[in-house]
Amino acid sequence: MLSIGKIIGNPWLGQAASRIRPTGLMGAVAGLLVGCQAPPSPSLYSSSVPAGSPPVQPLTRITQSGGGIAIAPDRLAVSTGQVILVPAYSHVYYGDRQDEFLLSITLSIRNTSLTESIVVRSVRYYDSQGKLIKQYASSALKLPPLASTEFFIPQTDRSGGSSASFVVEWVAEQKQVTAPIVEAIMLSTSFQQGVSFTSSGRVVQELSAPPAARSPNSQ
Repeated sequence: MLSIGKIIGNPWLGQAASRIRPTGLMGAVAGLLVGCQAPPSPSLYSSSVPAGSPPVQPLTRITQSGGGIAIAPDRLAVSTGQVILVPAYSHVYYGDRQDEFLLSITLSIRNTSLTESIVVRSVRYYDSQGKLIKQYASSALKLPPLASTEFFIPQTDRSGGSSASFVVEWVAEQKQVTAPIVEAIMLSTSFQQGVSFTSSGRVVQELSAPPAARSPNSQ
């Protein structure tokens, strides 16, 4: 199988690619009810879509039999988490006329902890202009120790462009849990050529639980 650098005539690319705020008494009551189960600090990456834009399409998750992946509860006593950005490429350019070589994309999220579960709260797919075009809208996914889950973009889907991005948000109840491995795998076997390379995710935001709400008697 040839490397991407050999196919498109750019060895550097082949090397790089591998690499209702409540107030008053109601506010105090709400704080006591939420307590330590308050959600972690909000993500800086919004999933909202500007008015008039086409609707966001669902992101396809690869279903695995016996994968041990369960749906997580809506509320968790979150202690830690991260927002991870993963570069992805629905096509690359080659030749002298910037011809497009289409690629399929698999996003892999792998829990590296030997003892603790993590919860994948959201997975979003943005195009080269930073526009949200796909997202996994189902309930959050709980990954047991060493479990993984994958999402798929077909080779014929060129909506992401040559510089697309996945944004993955994960959280965990245990603060000492190890961070997951998140990477994209690009692949094509068209025109009797084999092209494949990976792209690793980069942490762009750390998530943590806010301080527990104070009791009215703690003053």
